[in-house]
Amino acid sequence: MTTGIVNVRRRRGGGARRTAVAWLFLAPFTVVFLLYTALPTVAALGFSLTDLRGTDLRHPFAVDFTGVENYLRLFRDQSFLRDLVNTAVFVAVGVPLTMGTGFALALALNSGIRRLRGVFRTVFFAPVVTNVVAVALIWQYAFNDGGTVNKVLGAVGFAGPNWLDDPNLAMPVVILLGIWRNFGIAMVLFLAGLQAIPRDVYEAAALDGAGRWRQLRHITLPLLLPTLLLVSVLLTVFFLQVFDEPYLLTDGGPLGSTESVALYTYHQFGAGELGMSSAASFVMLVLVAVVSLVQFRLLRSRT
Repeated sequence: MTTGIVNVRRRRGGGARRTAVAWLFLAPFTVVFLLYTALPTVAALGFSLTDLRGTDLRHPFAVDFTGVENYLRLFRDQSFLRDLVNTAVFVAVGVPLTMGTGFALALALNSGIRRLRGVFRTVFFAPVVTNVVAVALIWQYAFNDGGTVNKVLGAVGFAGPNWLDDPNLAMPVVILLGIWRNFGIAMVLFLAGLQAIPRDVYEAAALDGAGRWRQLRHITLPLLLPTLLLVSVLLTVFFLQVFDEPYLLTDGGPLGSTESVALYTYHQFGAGELGMSSAASFVMLVLVAVVSLVQFRLLRSRT
């Protein structure tokens, strides 16, 4: 009886020590998360319910509680509604094209290009880790009135426009930069998913007379659904929060044609409208959460 009680106490003591060690390892992340994510998020939520402006920071007690007034102002603001549409365009165009490009390259690297797979994988992934400011400067030079793109068009007999000053053409250029920066992530994830599919499955399908297209449709895509879900959610979150590309290339112009919700939030903050900026950031947070949840529900049921 005494031995059993001692063993129970030892097990409990061992469990407590393991829990303490686990919390010790989690402590750095927990502290950083609380200081730089949780507390600022709670503070921003409070700011979004007030009329706080940059000039009020010296007189914090002069700030008034306004409830949901900032949110109502947002949805009465034509600029914000336009930016919601712009962000929807970023997602609707950028996500499928980025996924399609990454998937096509992953298929090529997984099947026909094996000897130099590592080299091509590094080359295609390079845009992901390249400094975005340097890239934006190169793209501005390439797409301005006398830039590289227009020189190439002029060489074949076409007069190129000033891409970044045209409201109808600036958006495609910004989306193209987003695709170029992110297709490498999709490619690497798809390639990992393809390499995890057993080769025996394809060999059995080939013996049954299934060609490349039928193998892709009935084997590759169904077994790749978890990876498709992951890539879809990651890219959707990126394009919903797109900021670097429109800010560096056009600063939301011309005429607000490339301004996203994230860039609108930044501009409101720069104008000293801290309450409005916080409200816009929470609208974006809810938008990201809802869209991600819908994607998980739709794709997970098939997975």
